[in-house]
Amino acid sequence: MGMRIGVDIGGSFADFAVLNDATGELKTLKVFSRPDSPGSEVLRGMEQLGERYGIAPRDVDYFTHGTTVGVNAVVQRKGLRLGLITTRHFEDVLDIARLKGPDMYNLLSKRPVPLVPRERVFGVVERMTADGTVETPVDEASVLKACDALRRAGCEGVVVSLLHAYRNSAHEHQVKAIIEAAMPGLFVSCSSDVWPIIREYERTSTAVIGGYVQPKVSHYLTSLQRALIETGITADMKVTKSNGGVMSAEAGKTNCVQMILSGTASGVIGAAYVARQSGLKRCMSLDIGGTTADVALIVDGEPQYASGEYIGDFQIHIPSVSVSSIGDGGGSIAWLDDFGVLKVGPESAGSNPGPVCYGRGGTRATITDAFVVLGVIGNASLGYNSVKVDHDAAHRALEVLAHRLGSDVYKTAEAIVNVAVSGMYAGVSRIVSRFGIDPRTFSLLPFGGAGPMLACYFARAIGMEEILVPMAPGVLSALGGLIADTRNDFVKTTYYDLDAASLATLGDDVRALDHAAQEWMTGQIGDASSATVAISADMRYKGQSFEIDTPLHFDWLTGDDLTPLKEAFHREHERLYGHRDASAKIQVVALRLVITAATPKPALQMVEASAQPPVPTGTIRVFMDGEFHDAALYHRSALKAGQQLDGPAVIAQDDCTTSVLPHYRGRVDAYGNLVFTHIN
Repeated sequence: MGMRIGVDIGGSFADFAVLNDATGELKTLKVFSRPDSPGSEVLRGMEQLGERYGIAPRDVDYFTHGTTVGVNAVVQRKGLRLGLITTRHFEDVLDIARLKGPDMYNLLSKRPVPLVPRERVFGVVERMTADGTVETPVDEASVLKACDALRRAGCEGVVVSLLHAYRNSAHEHQVKAIIEAAMPGLFVSCSSDVWPIIREYERTSTAVIGGYVQPKVSHYLTSLQRALIETGITADMKVTKSNGGVMSAEAGKTNCVQMILSGTASGVIGAAYVARQSGLKRCMSLDIGGTTADVALIVDGEPQYASGEYIGDFQIHIPSVSVSSIGDGGGSIAWLDDFGVLKVGPESAGSNPGPVCYGRGGTRATITDAFVVLGVIGNASLGYNSVKVDHDAAHRALEVLAHRLGSDVYKTAEAIVNVAVSGMYAGVSRIVSRFGIDPRTFSLLPFGGAGPMLACYFARAIGMEEILVPMAPGVLSALGGLIADTRNDFVKTTYYDLDAASLATLGDDVRALDHAAQEWMTGQIGDASSATVAISADMRYKGQSFEIDTPLHFDWLTGDDLTPLKEAFHREHERLYGHRDASAKIQVVALRLVITAATPKPALQMVEASAQPPVPTGTIRVFMDGEFHDAALYHRSALKAGQQLDGPAVIAQDDCTTSVLPHYRGRVDAYGNLVFTHIN
């Protein structure tokens, strides 16, 4: 019996999605995550899968895993004590950055302190020119002097990022060899091996983030592999990547920068799958877990991709699913500042101790506790019976805040929700500006443990008319990892004019990237014959400062006709900026190649239909929009296709709770998705 398992380990819960290859049946589960003991949540999860569904480890022939361990290490600044080696006189590369303040509207805003402070940055004598020729050979004495400084600074690892290494990596590798000989056992990473892009700050920053989390991620993956062996699972573990694909765990140990957005990307892949199957043309996914709320845009069933996404305070310049953190999660803590103003987050209660209502030692009120007080949570089993909701404890925690605010506990609970939503509203405004969209023309697809709970509040604030809640929203990230394709990105900095003289070189460079991609895919899946390849070029008019990623076709690189290449760039420039300059010279700054091998995708299962109205399991008292209501309580498993329901209502299921505000009407579609629209 072939079983495919996807696991997403977040700050509060580890989510499991299990797909039966033979029947297409999907089983789900949540257990508390264990940041203090990586892999133990997988052991516990497999035990419960056996107890609940009779799934044995020997039945598992595919196992994929998404995690936030890398992101959390950067956000919490709990990574490696790194040193940085640069070309002499470029030691300030991280401090200078792009000379931009983090908030253009705040004159007092400051750039974050780099992950490697200036006192642990050391320059060495060498110089490679922009065309890759050696101007100054590596001075070994200066490298050994830097090694002495690394020892005195107590560095646990070092990143080597030299000027123009994107063009010729020989000096970086030479410096690495000298360091490894002088300091055996020290972790050493080269920027040209991590992501060899032009512009020293972007390349250095990306390499530093990778080096900062590499040993921690590697240890984590090793611990998880041991846990799988202990459970009896023999399938090779895959890990989800920032670009929405998967790769082997062994590849993740040596190239963890590619999986740093692993967990968040998995959720978007799952949301895109649901959107595609459900026929949503334009939707915004809303992933609210225990710590953050993240949004992404999905158009025609495909997520949007970008480079330069933020990891905490820092941008990472690798291709990734475009996901933006816009607010807080269900475990985010509510508090009052020095002026008595109510705030929510960014601190989260996590899984231990968790929200107060979990009864695991938490004492500070969270968004989840607010929903307990509002009457939404605690009316049915939660987290597959792993959580016993303590209503009294949640009330006591909120009473502390209510007393300081001079309000009652119910209004305080709703204020916590409204503050969290207002933060999300502000975050979405950045997305609107970045992509030039009108969110009112998009549907909302909420998921994560707290997504459906906050969806109506969020959609109403943004002005979105339609909400689609998938069948298993609480574990959609795990499902996303389960169906993610094997995928990898390759880049080569070229930096030449697009003319007849460079056309042959352009073709050679693309073929070299394709050869590397085919080798990589063969190493991942054994046979790359079914893989598809897409190529593009970072191009610009000569004299411009930045480039546009322009899709290309292989057949444009044969012969001597430059017209298709030039026209592709002119068209893309005109689409983005409203004009073109047909007489201007064009530069090809870099070439990019993406190779993808498809993973089998299950079809969404249609659910039983009924012409009868849904029957609630009871009526509950909820506080919504400033007053108490008698709301219908439904269990998700009892709802049939074609049935309708009106808010106020609460829909309970094992992996999450859906809150339906007044003036919202819902229907169940053919696949069991809940579709809500606002009614006047």
